[in-house]
Amino acid sequence: MAMEKAKQIVSSNPVVVFSKSYCPYCVDVKKLLSQLGASFIAIEMDTERDGSELQIALGQWTGQRTVPNVFIGGNHIGGCDDTTAKHREGKLVPLLTEAGAISSSTPVK
Repeated sequence: MAMEKAKQIVSSNPVVVFSKSYCPYCVDVKKLLSQLGASFIAIEMDTERDGSELQIALGQWTGQRTVPNVFIGGNHIGGCDDTTAKHREGKLVPLLTEAGAISSSTPVK
């Protein structure tokens, strides 16, 4: 059930951050996405009733059990280090644009 829920959330949203509200790495990723003007949904697994089941399902699906667990355009990107590395390499904004999470006219900070 949790796997189906996770896949449905990912397929229905251009950018999804599976997160925990108290996690500093999750905060950093959400802050970066916000600074870039990206529209995204954050699933705070520490407040979801089935959060621990979701985390287990994500681990089985992606091989990554830690948060943040980031998806862009239905594709698993990774965690905080992976997301910030993509940004440093100039690859994050094109992914976000292609997924429809930011418009190509949005100024990048």
